[in-house]
Amino acid sequence: MYNLAPIQVPDLAGKTVLITGAGRGIGAATVAALNGAGATVFAGSFGAPAADLGAARLLQLDVTRQGDVDAAIAAVKSETGRLDALINNAGIIAPIGPLASLSSDALAPAFAVNVIGVHRMIVAAMPLLEASQGVVINAGTGAATTPMEGWTAYCTTKAGARMLTQLCQVELGPRGVDFFFLGIPPTDTAMQDEIRGAGLNYISQIPKAELVHPAVSASVLAWLCGPEARSIEGPLLDVRDARFTAMMDLPPA
Repeated sequence: MYNLAPIQVPDLAGKTVLITGAGRGIGAATVAALNGAGATVFAGSFGAPAADLGAARLLQLDVTRQGDVDAAIAAVKSETGRLDALINNAGIIAPIGPLASLSSDALAPAFAVNVIGVHRMIVAAMPLLEASQGVVINAGTGAATTPMEGWTAYCTTKAGARMLTQLCQVELGPRGVDFFFLGIPPTDTAMQDEIRGAGLNYISQIPKAELVHPAVSASVLAWLCGPEARSIEGPLLDVRDARFTAMMDLPPA
């Protein structure tokens, strides 16, 4: 479906990165990319990680709990004294189903993770990020701007996260911190398994073999932690943008 490949991640030695949702999928792949680039990585995971996170410092981190968030930032500060990049990767798609069949209260967990959790992490991390003149990368999706049947919770919350990123750039960008919302293509992860199981809209019909490998988006997320990204006038980006595909080692069409 997409002709995409990982890009080269720059040397991130001396950089400290905190990533949420690091226990599996794109999050775990991003931890691997950051480790490989020499960054000091704090990997926040809700529950036990499903992947080996290597040299990363594992943090039990539920972004809906202020205590977990404060503890994570305190750990970063005490162990490294700095934070250069925050990657808000934690996200949920549930519940999937026809809009009229969902109770309003059923939407609350998605808002708690995908919007409020992102806000919670940014606010808590800002003092360290401002000190380092760092960057925040929020994992996004085309569903933030495209209504998808059955995805009321995901589309609306990701749209909220997209606008939150833009607001952060307006209000907090002048403090020297950059903000990016990175659109991520359909990827071979556990979330895609949920989508396929629900069987709603065309994304659920994409053959598994045509889904993007998690390492692709992971490499772009990691690249955005590096110095070259500071020249990008954000905040809205996509893995499929020409600036990134030009860096991909792709076979001839």
